[in-house]
Amino acid sequence: MRLCSIASGSSGNCIYVGSERTHIMIDAGISKKRIEAGCSEIGLKAEELDGMLITHEHSDHICGLGVMARKYGIPIYATKGTIEGILQMKSLGEIDRGLFREIEAGKEFELGDLTILPAAISHDAAQPVAYRLCQNQTSIGVITDLGKYDPYLVEQFQRLDLLLLEANHDIHMLQVGRYPYYLKQRILGDRGHLSNELSGRFLGELLHDRFQTVLLGHLSQENNYEKLAYETVRLEVAMGDNPYKGDDFPIYVARRDRASQVIEA
Repeated sequence: MRLCSIASGSSGNCIYVGSERTHIMIDAGISKKRIEAGCSEIGLKAEELDGMLITHEHSDHICGLGVMARKYGIPIYATKGTIEGILQMKSLGEIDRGLFREIEAGKEFELGDLTILPAAISHDAAQPVAYRLCQNQTSIGVITDLGKYDPYLVEQFQRLDLLLLEANHDIHMLQVGRYPYYLKQRILGDRGHLSNELSGRFLGELLHDRFQTVLLGHLSQENNYEKLAYETVRLEVAMGDNPYKGDDFPIYVARRDRASQVIEA
């Protein structure tokens, strides 16, 4: 299996996960042109995509969805609440309702040779989910846009090989930054975004001896920077109640403006 972040950040999100036979894009929060270019970078044509999995209906996750759907007719997988939210977004233009495939949090489904589990997350959207994608004994998790994690999420994402995990903000930078008070409270709340510190603690609960690589994503342009996210997550892992250190496995940071390397498991 392969994982590649085409774009990840507060300005737009699009993540590729696939096998030799099945190619999936998680979210389409950038332009069609950038999605096509990202596909090309990993040796894929956009028309070869087997499905688009949507985490939730915020614009930085779906702004390119309408154009992609109209040009390529790719099936769209999302929860009922997310589908309803998408259909209300007039900026996306008309999307053929026949392309939507309704999924439920906690219920696995098959797409090509992949088994996919949507898992409910805490975010200020209609019915948001994270995704676990499996092929045989290999598993990849994509978890962003959540204000907190809980024992349910820890249980659902055990024994991963690869993980893209949100490390959205540094708490101090956010608190002293220029965002208005209501927005700071939203981001810091239980339905907001994971801080670097919480990201590191969550990661510490998911680590195991076969864990391979984590890609930190959805960094805030205003309230975080790559080295800070990287070092904070490493420190939290080292300080956590687990036998692992931050140097025991590779940690990379996804960029908002360019594709990451392709990570294989």
